Amino acid sequence: MNAAFQELMDVRDRSATNEPEGVAEITGADPVFSTRFKIGETGAAVLGAVGVAVADIWRMKTGRRQTVTIDVRHAAAALKSYAFLQMRQEDGSYAVFGNTGAAAANYLITQPFPTKDGRWFLPHFGIAHLKERVLSVLECEGSPGPVAKAVAQWDAQDLEDAIAEARACGGMVRDNAEWLAHPHGRALAAQPVVEIEKIGESEPEPFPEDGPALAGVRVLDLTRILAGPVAARTCAEHGADVLMVAAKNTPQIKNFVIDLSHGKRSCYLDLNNGVELEQLRTLVRGADVFSQGYRPGALEGRGFGPDELAALRPGLIYTSINCYGQNGPFKDRAGWEQVAQTVTGICHENGEGGAPALLPAPACDYTTGYLGAYGTLLALARRAVEGGSYHVKVSLCQSGMFLYRQGRVDYDGADLGHSTAEAAALQMDSDTAYGAIRHLGPVIKFSESKPGWSRPAPALGSDRAEWLD
Repeated sequence: MNAAFQELMDVRDRSATNEPEGVAEITGADPVFSTRFKIGETGAAVLGAVGVAVADIWRMKTGRRQTVTIDVRHAAAALKSYAFLQMRQEDGSYAVFGNTGAAAANYLITQPFPTKDGRWFLPHFGIAHLKERVLSVLECEGSPGPVAKAVAQWDAQDLEDAIAEARACGGMVRDNAEWLAHPHGRALAAQPVVEIEKIGESEPEPFPEDGPALAGVRVLDLTRILAGPVAARTCAEHGADVLMVAAKNTPQIKNFVIDLSHGKRSCYLDLNNGVELEQLRTLVRGADVFSQGYRPGALEGRGFGPDELAALRPGLIYTSINCYGQNGPFKDRAGWEQVAQTVTGICHENGEGGAPALLPAPACDYTTGYLGAYGTLLALARRAVEGGSYHVKVSLCQSGMFLYRQGRVDYDGADLGHSTAEAAALQMDSDTAYGAIRHLGPVIKFSESKPGWSRPAPALGSDRAEWLD
């Protein structure tokens, strides 16, 4: 059995569903992408676990067990779904919609650079205000040459500390042994890859008998840019009513927004506005899931921490998704996909000729999102049987560690990926607020139910801050 899949089955509470084993048929093998890391097989294990959790709920609703199948190549595509997003052109053809302008330039300089002490450091420039903070530390222009020259003036550890002090993002390149010996690496290693903590008591809330697995489940999605939106999109894929909540001026990256909003609705609420804060509190009272991607402690000061919301809405599933997790000395630091790869040892090992390199897919982000959905599904199943409020915790670094320990495959350096024909077989068409698009469809296969999204990706802020009847 796939070792990653077995590790995830060990997280599952079998007593909640009265199912002794979780079974998913996983076909295919790595390499799918140009790396020795088992991105596809690890992704297939995570998506297979999501499928098992959905099948558990389906059994609770109908009394029937479904079979679950996932192909490794399809799972790998799901770990880079934004790359399959295409927009219809005026002539009727479709063209890949990717990052352009400032966003593309920022990602070109979000790479490891050598430091004065012979190590490497990755500064993160993905969002404008965080880019400004990094540049204020480096005291340089935001282009590759000046950034490389500025990083080379620092020792790696000193720069990491200065970036953290400025509440910016970046990480010193470590090998995996160094990370596991670090106090934060040790703190994460002591926890399961998906942590589910019962934080309150409430009456059981069984699933309705009719409809998809998550019919009737309401999800508040206070996340952005990959991991968190993936978790909520997965809930929408299986029938949940997902309402995205963002402030009007929150920085976003358009292609990620479009690709990760299938099946959702979207509203604007400013948490700095007292009236709109109360609107969010009202939404929480009617919610089943509150999914958030803030740093630990950021929402507690506004009364929206897990304990506060479990008291406000007994039976709530509170899902926390961030870079460094909920415990350890780095828990208050901001971070992104590239930072998680950098600190956990992936970037160090993935490089060639002594230079570290990022993976060819944002595996930490997507894996974390699907793990967040998996934990949320498991918690909803527990609530259906025994009641209770639950705190689900996942992080990019924990996912990086999970990927790292899955072993390696032989890879000859060829440029791998998905062919145009293979991609087309996995895509579907949608008519969205952004125009006609072609995008990756659901990749988990079930013997009875058929995953899908009931509505296309909405324009941000286009819906009212209220639940559907």
